[in-house]
Parts: sequence; structure tokens; C-alpha cells
Amino acid sequence: MATIDMFDMKKNKVGVIELDNSVFDTEIKEYLIHDAIRVQLTNRRAGTVSVKTRSEVAGSGKKPFRQKGTGGARQGCKRAPHYPGGGVAFGPQQKTYHLAMNKKAHKAAMKSCLTYLFKENKFTVLDALTFDAISTKAFASFLELFSLSKSLIVVDDFDRNLELSSRNVMNVKLLGPEGLNVYDLMKYKNVVFTESAMRKVEGALQS
Repeated sequence: MATIDMFDMKKNKVGVIELDNSVFDTEIKEYLIHDAIRVQLTNRRAGTVSVKTRSEVAGSGKKPFRQKGTGGARQGCKRAPHYPGGGVAFGPQQKTYHLAMNKKAHKAAMKSCLTYLFKENKFTVLDALTFDAISTKAFASFLELFSLSKSLIVVDDFDRNLELSSRNVMNVKLLGPEGLNVYDLMKYKNVVFTESAMRKVEGALQS
């Protein structure tokens, strides 16, 4: 089985843990990663943008002037798009942007991401990640010690001190194992797992 070193917060090696090959040593299927990201980003779209057409704007349907004899072009009503306050021609309307992906394909995409990160040495496992007090400086020092930039941090239990310490640090995102997704895995350069969070993710993705 694949193995990875586990560290404490001071970057001292505290052990070597085994990883499930069915999760961290699978075939990297790039097309599934692409599909999963496309589904996720598309489903974020609200689709609520809308403008009023000539049939929806306020105003009379009466002809502004008679059909013939004025020397001007004939007009139907003041709600037409070329009149001030008229309806919009060919404007955006409400639309549902919804895509779906079956569970088996989504699991395979997650496994592909984790395998890629593991093979590229962008994967760090800690025995625990806790802070005694709220300190952005302490959190930044932790990132510097591990040479981490633009990092996704996955922890099992959301510690308030950790959450508030990391909140103002740029390019860092804190997630629970249940919120892990393909987009964030590919967006960030490094992924940090606590051991308990990694085991939860591993258990959820095991075939």
C-alpha cells in the first residue's frame, strides 16, 4: 500500500501511515475531473437575471399617433424597445442552470484528484491542527514552516481558534471532510489533512 509521513504542527515526523490504494493510487481520469468541475461551477449559477419585454413594461398599448398622414414611420405603442421606458428586445430571461453527475463518476473524479495530489507531493498529513488562542500570526508561521501557499486545509473538527486564526490569511480555505470537492482540490496548490479528516474522506470514497 502507498504510505505517507505524518507530522505534528512543528514539522516533526511522528509516524508513517498507510493509504488506501483504491483512493490514493488510482488511474487519473482527467475528463472526469473536468466534468465534475463543470457541474459544480454551472450549478452555482442562480439564473435569476431577467428583464422586462414589451409585454411586461408599464404603459399604454394605444398608438402614439395615427397610422397615416404624418410623414413619419408607423408606430404601434410606446412600449416598443426603441421608446424610452420601453421593453428590452432579446434581453436575458430566467433560466435554470442545472447539471448532474452520477455518484460513481463523482467518486472517481475525487479519487483522481487525490491521486494526483499524492503523486505530485502536494499532500500533507498532520496528527492534529489546533491553536491555544486566536492568532493569525501563529497560523501564518505554521504555513511558513511547512512552505505552504494557496492551501486547502481539511480538518475533522472545526476548532474556533483555528477558524478565526485562518480567516484573514489570503489564499487559504478551511473545510470539513464532508465539504471536500473536486473544484477546491484542483484550485489550491497544497492540501493539508488531519489524520482523522483523511480517514473520513478515505472511508467515504472506498469502493
